Amino acid sequence: MKRTLRCLLAAALLALGALPAAGGEPRSALAAIGVEDIHLRPAFWVARLAAPDQVLMDSAAIAAQNAELFARDSSMNDLSRLPATLSRRAVAARIEDLSAPPSGTLYDAGGTPVERATLDALVQNRNLDAIPARQATRFGLVVRRAALRTFPTDLRVFRSPEDHDIDRFQESALFPGTPVVIAHASRDGRWLFVIAPRYAAWVEKDRVAEGERDTVLAYGRKSPYRIVTGGNVETVFTPERPAVSRLALDMGVRIPVLEDWPADEPVNGQHPYTAHVIELPVRETDGRLALAPALLPKVADSAGDYLPVTRANVVRQAFRFLGERYGWGHSYGARDCSGFVSEVYRSMGVMLPRNTSDQGVSPAFDKRLFDAADSRAERLVALRSLDVGHLVYIPGHVMMVVGTVDGEPWVIHDTTGFGHVAPDGTFTRVRLNGVSITPLIALAANETELYIDRMTSIVRVVPAPAKEAPPPL
Repeated sequence: MKRTLRCLLAAALLALGALPAAGGEPRSALAAIGVEDIHLRPAFWVARLAAPDQVLMDSAAIAAQNAELFARDSSMNDLSRLPATLSRRAVAARIEDLSAPPSGTLYDAGGTPVERATLDALVQNRNLDAIPARQATRFGLVVRRAALRTFPTDLRVFRSPEDHDIDRFQESALFPGTPVVIAHASRDGRWLFVIAPRYAAWVEKDRVAEGERDTVLAYGRKSPYRIVTGGNVETVFTPERPAVSRLALDMGVRIPVLEDWPADEPVNGQHPYTAHVIELPVRETDGRLALAPALLPKVADSAGDYLPVTRANVVRQAFRFLGERYGWGHSYGARDCSGFVSEVYRSMGVMLPRNTSDQGVSPAFDKRLFDAADSRAERLVALRSLDVGHLVYIPGHVMMVVGTVDGEPWVIHDTTGFGHVAPDGTFTRVRLNGVSITPLIALAANETELYIDRMTSIVRVVPAPAKEAPPPL
């Protein structure tokens, strides 16, 4: 098996022009698999596209696919269809499914084992006994970027003393303007268990403002609006209204615009002519929802509508994150592999489930599933039919196809790193810990397996245009 892997990698490296000259050494493990500075530029990949600006989905097709996603994918939550009251059984089931008592040893940020008494206290803080037999369904809007947690705690825990990145209590994040259903409160009163469109978990209470159902659900449908298209966008600083000052807005966030704001009326002490006057949710002192004006700089990356779904836009949006630090569950104000691809597509109005385990099998998308019966040769055939924007899944990871070089697929992905087997059989683990671009076939899981040997699915998020004959997946 090792010899077969070495032969395949050697062929891939030769095709990429990455093997060192006789007597020479590759500059690095990335150079050894063919990565050069030219590959770090989106223009390189856009220039290789036959139809970079061809619109692949119109707004009607996107709306229909998003509706199908919510209708058919059990990981999604259509808040508008939740009943007027929630039963104890339904709420407890969601909490217990997420917040099962931890087993095994966990370590804190200092590498010290977390005491069992501490973990037991977190389980008790779920406050399950206080869930009423039936409660009115309450709604709220997220007012600033909020971590979604496994338990009602900000304690960071890890599976080894050496790990300081993969916080096992971090699930995901919510962004300003996200609607939620408030289902429960922790025993200490600091946390809420919320159901969001793509996830259900614990969030700090002060990140959510409670409002009327219709107000909450209507916020995301208001028009006109701006779509955040940049990787790191903030509102203008203002001491007059700290709640909307330098507020982080992630890619794809939709914010209503107050188009009728008087031209010369200041917004929080500043003339608005250099900015868009937007409307943001804020949390009043009593926890209730209010809407407040804020300024989004016109020089910040945003658009008056979702970006057209084109191959060029997929590439350009993905490259906006190149080099960003990997953030498990959206830690560090960043994102992880599934969050990365979700936000790229969200800037074009296309929704994806939150986790790779759901994205890779979602009934809403065209896909090719793989199992142990699929040979490496069959997998290679499927890979060579990939198009820009296709998503490739292995257990726990997703990669986005960005193009090909000499017929070999390349991917952009938010990754902790990859394995590499040199032609002499030496295996090296390369730590990247960020959004990176790499060839796909050269990536190795271990000394005997390539990533493609572990491939579980290829997903075509954007269907091929009707006039195209879709390549087989």
